Amino acid sequence: MPGAMEYRRLGNTGLQVSALSIGGWLTHGGSIDEATSHEVLARAVDGGMNYVDLADVYANGRAEEVFGRFLKDRERHRFVIASKVFWPMSDDPNDRGLSRKHIVESVERSLKRLGTDYLDLYFCHREDPDTPLTETMRAMEDLVRQGKVLYWGTSCFSPSTLLEAQGKARLRGWTPPVVEQPPYSLLDRHIEKRVVPLCRTAGMGVVVFSPLAGGALTGKYDDGTAPDGSRGAQTKWLDEVLTPENLPKLRRFSTLARERDVAPAQLALAWAMAQPGISSVITGATSVAQVEQNLGALDVDIDDGLARELDELFPR
Repeated sequence: MPGAMEYRRLGNTGLQVSALSIGGWLTHGGSIDEATSHEVLARAVDGGMNYVDLADVYANGRAEEVFGRFLKDRERHRFVIASKVFWPMSDDPNDRGLSRKHIVESVERSLKRLGTDYLDLYFCHREDPDTPLTETMRAMEDLVRQGKVLYWGTSCFSPSTLLEAQGKARLRGWTPPVVEQPPYSLLDRHIEKRVVPLCRTAGMGVVVFSPLAGGALTGKYDDGTAPDGSRGAQTKWLDEVLTPENLPKLRRFSTLARERDVAPAQLALAWAMAQPGISSVITGATSVAQVEQNLGALDVDIDDGLARELDELFPR
């Protein structure tokens, strides 16, 4: 059985999130049926994952609906439920972005789909160049005061905008964003330069997605091709990852993992969890077996020698 889950404070808040969490992008309401989704979620929860990362746009709302039905017969307090707002949900010009109108209407729809009265975390899914930051922040402040959102955060925001948001919150006495959600993996370490240090200084947590670089760090693409039925076989994103420069690194990474009798994916997840400033690493799974493998990352020790070798293989 995998080791015990670790729980970490989300920045300077009192909220505790599991070091590994379960997400709904591309899976719940999408690539897997509802029965399988509920099996995956049940195993994740049994393994200690309390943080469930969703968004209104995931499967056009169906991911929230699937989790809502899963939640129906369970204790709400056991979960840290996150959703997000920004991406278009219809062709209507106001059904997108971070305007006050879209935020207020979107949170109501998310709450209805989830069957809950409040969200633990509500993320601005991207920056909105068409809406003043003050308008977005005031809408989030109102949701916090109403109790519909307990904490709010950002996803893929620039360091300059994060600084601006913290400054505006201090100036107006508003609740600041308490968490940033960027992509992060051995193949994409850009947040280490400015985002993570800024968040640590500001007291923000950091929850990260794509820790396996879309599957590139699982070893299944080490020969440079995508197996039939894999995500890489259905999209062209791998062309940017499986480059002549990266392939030897990925093969060496897989060798390092197998020398330690762990799966490459487990090593990649364990590395991400071990990095300073990381609150939670969001995982995806299409089966219970994948959840089991992900939970196995809790038992992987990133010792100093291994950490140095990974830094040399995948420089900052």
